[in-house]
Amino acid sequence: MQAVSYFHHEGRPAEPELSRPGRARRTRFGERGVTLIELLIVAAIVALVAGLSFPSVASGVDSLRLRSSSNAIVSFLNTAIDRAERRQQVIEIWISPRESAMIARAPGEEFVQRLDIPEPIHIVSVQPAAEIDPQEPRRFLCYPGGTVPRIGIEIANQAGRRRMVSVDPITGVPRSEWEQP
Repeated sequence: MQAVSYFHHEGRPAEPELSRPGRARRTRFGERGVTLIELLIVAAIVALVAGLSFPSVASGVDSLRLRSSSNAIVSFLNTAIDRAERRQQVIEIWISPRESAMIARAPGEEFVQRLDIPEPIHIVSVQPAAEIDPQEPRRFLCYPGGTVPRIGIEIANQAGRRRMVSVDPITGVPRSEWEQP
């Protein structure tokens, strides 16, 4: 059982005070909490940490989008090349830097596949260089049993980081690698 003591101050009874050790005592107004100054300091520290870490997080997201787009292009090219070999069909690969899109199709429209590259990423160039406007669409043909054409697609993000997706004509395998600035 707890001992409760009552103290009188200026003629009126005071609040009971608990004598149990470890109990928090009431403040002057009977409430506990955080002051406005403490809350503002914590908010300022959180804002400072968020402001310092935002550029690196945004850069990481842009790099992730660039890598994801290059992986999608590798997969797209691999599907088109594999289709030409396995189905014994001529496959046309159409690449448009202006639209940042690629289309692979077989004659007769029985196979049509389209890849739209997401907006922050764009196609910078298509290799090998040709004597046409670099923004004009380029067409490549994959013949069954034939040599795979040398194709290089350079993509970039808004920050200027670039990746090159290329098809090795000897092995016929698409790959992606970082471009050196």
